[in-house]
Amino acid sequence: MRHQTGSVEVITGSMFCGKTDEMIRRLRRAVIARQKVQVFKPSIDTRYAIEKLASHAGTEFEATPVQDPDQIRDLMEEDTTVVAIDEAQFFTESLCDIVQELAAAGLRVIVGGLDTDFRAEPFGCMPKLMAQAERVDKLHAICMVCGEPASRTQRLLNGGPAHYDDPIVVVGASEMYEARCRGHHVVPRD
Repeated sequence: MRHQTGSVEVITGSMFCGKTDEMIRRLRRAVIARQKVQVFKPSIDTRYAIEKLASHAGTEFEATPVQDPDQIRDLMEEDTTVVAIDEAQFFTESLCDIVQELAAAGLRVIVGGLDTDFRAEPFGCMPKLMAQAERVDKLHAICMVCGEPASRTQRLLNGGPAHYDDPIVVVGASEMYEARCRGHHVVPRD
């Protein structure tokens, strides 16, 4: 059963704020409602499982890895009503057009991803997706320094903060990243 109108929901925030757990919660509810669900993730994300969304907390949901967002079009099944795309910041800007096409076709599209990179700057296609969405939920983690709400992702190299000129995309988890508040987020410029 198609929805009356399509929609785009974006779940965003720093690492360790619960984005994937929230996406999985929404997907499980869609399954309970007998909606046909398809889930996609970038093939670059192999941290926990190749064919599953896997949160840092350990929850999982079946997913199809894709290298390019255009593959999503080819893999769509006719009776799908809910599409989820995790780690959207790793995809090219063409993801925005695909998300809009899916919503225009009457699908509920749930997108998850980091809103900012380790520099605290807008990350990939996420700003455009947030601007075009019907709903945006920005979640917060807990600062690993002071315990306050954290909105930033701190990358660590050899125990210290990564420098501004370091590569933007480095896939990792708690061994390389921490959640930080604005006051404790540090990005040295050389």
